[in-house]
Amino acid sequence: MDLANVDAWGSAIYFWIGPAVFADAIFPPVPSEMLVITAGALSAEGRVNVFLVVLIAAVASWLGDLMVFQLFKRRLSHVLDRWSWGRQFHSGVHRAIAKAGRSSTYGAIIGIRFIPGGRLAATAAAGIANVSTRGFSFCAALGGALWAVWSVGLGYVTGSTTRLPFWASSLIGVAAGLAIGAVVGVIVTRRRGSPSPVEDPDAELDF
Repeated sequence: MDLANVDAWGSAIYFWIGPAVFADAIFPPVPSEMLVITAGALSAEGRVNVFLVVLIAAVASWLGDLMVFQLFKRRLSHVLDRWSWGRQFHSGVHRAIAKAGRSSTYGAIIGIRFIPGGRLAATAAAGIANVSTRGFSFCAALGGALWAVWSVGLGYVTGSTTRLPFWASSLIGVAAGLAIGAVVGVIVTRRRGSPSPVEDPDAELDF
């Protein structure tokens, strides 16, 4: 498959976005944002339906967040510790919360997802703090929709303004998103006052 060829992507990207965004809820390295931004760049060329892309990304984000939230709310995360990859993930959650803060406020659930790793941190922290399922569900849906519009918009705007090949527009959009997310992350990290649930992320995995 020639990834630089716009015809090679076609409607297949619709089927990639959902699983990638869902998986990103529990494993942040999954390049879901890049896929969504790429879809935005493709929509600028009229190759995909921008509204359908936003819908798929938003729904997948919401479902993934609900899964992680329930995992920690119901204290089922110990199940992960049966496998080495689960313990690594569990430890990674501690690190993500320590880096992004453990605020479980509704504003954090909506907004912190724009910071790299923030989505997992906010969702896990909300589950640990036993936030209302209804309140979390609403905020996760709103946050997912805003994130989807933002990510698709990055690709669409760069694709429309630069007139570069879609892959180049996608890379520019990703770079812009990472830069803005990094700035927001620095601001949030400096202002947060709540520590991680544990002092040593590797020493205790009990939530």
